Amino acid sequence: MPVSAVATDAAVCAPLPVLGRDVLVPLVTGGEVEYAALDIAASAPALQRVWDDVAAYAPYYGSVHRGAGYLSQLSTDLFENSRAEVAGFLGCREGDQVVFTRSTTDSLNLLAAVLPEDTRVFVFETEHHASLLPWERRADVAVTYLDAPRTPQQAVDTLERALAEREPYGNALVCVTGASNVTGELWPVRELAVAAHAHGARIVLDAAQLAPHHPVDIAELDVDWVAFSGHKLYAPFGAGVLAGRADWLQEAEPYLAGGGASRTVARRADGGVDVEWHTTEARHEAGSPNVIGVHAIAAACKALTEAGFERLAAREQRLVERVRAGLAEVPEVTVLSLFGDDAPRVGVLSFVVEGWNSSHFAAALSAEYGVGVRDGLFCAHPLVRTLLGATSQAPGECGAPEGAPGEQSLNAVRVSFGAGTPDEHVDRFVRAVKELVRDGARWSYRTEGGRCVPDTAAA
Repeated sequence: MPVSAVATDAAVCAPLPVLGRDVLVPLVTGGEVEYAALDIAASAPALQRVWDDVAAYAPYYGSVHRGAGYLSQLSTDLFENSRAEVAGFLGCREGDQVVFTRSTTDSLNLLAAVLPEDTRVFVFETEHHASLLPWERRADVAVTYLDAPRTPQQAVDTLERALAEREPYGNALVCVTGASNVTGELWPVRELAVAAHAHGARIVLDAAQLAPHHPVDIAELDVDWVAFSGHKLYAPFGAGVLAGRADWLQEAEPYLAGGGASRTVARRADGGVDVEWHTTEARHEAGSPNVIGVHAIAAACKALTEAGFERLAAREQRLVERVRAGLAEVPEVTVLSLFGDDAPRVGVLSFVVEGWNSSHFAAALSAEYGVGVRDGLFCAHPLVRTLLGATSQAPGECGAPEGAPGEQSLNAVRVSFGAGTPDEHVDRFVRAVKELVRDGARWSYRTEGGRCVPDTAAA
C-alpha cells in the first residue's frame, strides 16, 4: 500500500495563518479580490509563525561556527539546534546526518556527487527533474530509467525485476518520490524500500511534496536518505535538507571545497597544500551557512508538528474531495492520474480541459478570478507526456507551448493547496472552472514572452 493516508475522522482544524493571506489582486473585469494562492506545490507561502520566529532572531544575526563573540555563539547554537529539530521531525536514526543545502535539487545533486564509483541508480520516469537528472552527470555512475507504473504494486514489481536483473555486485541506489508533484498521488515508499534493501540497494526519498502534507519518518519508512526543500514546507526560499546515512557522505570528497568543510589546511614542502576534511555534516556545508533559512526550516517543522499532522491532513483531504467532486461535475475536465481516481493523494491535482489550451485556462483563472495555479509540464516532462499522450489540446491557442520535433504541444493545469489554504479559495477555484467551461473567458488574451496574458488593448 502507499504511504498511509491519515484518518479522515480526525478533528478538522482551521487553516494555519500564512503570509499573503490578505493580499488583494486586480481583476481584468474590474475591482480586486483576495488572491487565492493555489500553486503551493511550486512554493508554499511562509507560515506567519515561521516569519515571526525569523524576525525575532534577525537582530541577533551572527556568523555561524566562526566567531567567539556572543552573537556568533548564539547563531551557532541556533544553527545546530535547528539541525536537531529537523532530525526529530524526520525521525532520524542514531548516526544519521542532517546536511543543510539550498533545496531538494541541491540535496539530490549532493547525493549524486558522493555516490561510490560504479553505482547503478534506478529511477522511475515519473520523477521530478530534481530526482531524474542529477545521476547522469557522473560518468562513472549508470542509470536505469523505469517505466511509469499504473498501480502501486506495479511500481514495486517493476523495481523488483530491475534490481533482480542487475549485476550481483557493486552499489545500487533507488530514487523515488513520496508524493507526485503532478498528480499528488502517494507512492508505496515503505514497500519500495523493502524491495531495494532485499536486493542490496539503498533508497533515497524525494519528500519535497510529501513532507508539507504528511509525516515523514526515516526509520519507519526504512529509507536511507530523505531530501526536501524549505520553500515547500512553509519556510522562505533558500534552504533544503539531505538527511540520512553518514557513510557515503563521510567517505566522499566534499561537495564544495572551502571554509567550514576543512578541519586543517597546511602548506607542503613542495608548495602544495594538505587538507583534512571534516567527517561531520560540515564536510558538505562549505561557506557561511544560511542560518536564517535553516532556522526557518526548523521553525516550520516545529509549527507543523505542534499543529498536528493528523488534523492538518484530515482538513486537506476534505479539500481534496471537494475539488475532485467539483471537477467531476464538469465532463470536459480530465484529472490526470497514474494509480486511478481512488488513489490516496495530497493536495495536488493536475487536469486538462477539452477545448482549452491549459496556458489559456490558467491565465483566465488568474486574470478573471484571482486564482493562481500553474500550467505546463511541471518539471516532470516524461510523466506529464505519458499522462497526456492521448489527450488532445486546443491547437495554436494563446500561450500554447511548442512541442518537441514530431510531438504535439502538451501542457496541463495544476492546482495545489495545503495547511494554509482557506476553504473559500478552493470553492472559488471550482466555481471558476465551471464558469469558464460553461461561458468561456470574458476577456481576450495574447501570447507575450511565451506566456498567455490579458490583452490590454481589449480594455
